[in-house]
Amino acid sequence: MISKKQVPRISSEQVEHIAKLARIELTEKEKEKFTNELSSILDYVEKLNEVDTKNIESIQQITGLNNITRSDIEIRNPKSEIRNNILNEASSKKDNYFKVPKILE
Repeated sequence: MISKKQVPRISSEQVEHIAKLARIELTEKEKEKFTNELSSILDYVEKLNEVDTKNIESIQQITGLNNITRSDIEIRNPKSEIRNNILNEASSKKDNYFKVPKILE
């Protein structure tokens, strides 16, 4: 938390604007609380920005796992033959779906 002597980095009006964008209503007490908390977060980020990271290698992923995907090949699915046989027996169909009468208007 920021001390009472520090001036908040974010104003009450800005907190109100954020709340409006998020479509939430805040009490005056909540506005004051979030003004202090958001200011504290911004102060912490400023401290992080002061850290020298020039010689630090960036880390994109720490598990060492790679996404493995199968080749994009056509697979013959016997179930699709069954589906096609059933659809051929349908009294009404559209594309690969049964067409049924509308029940709601």
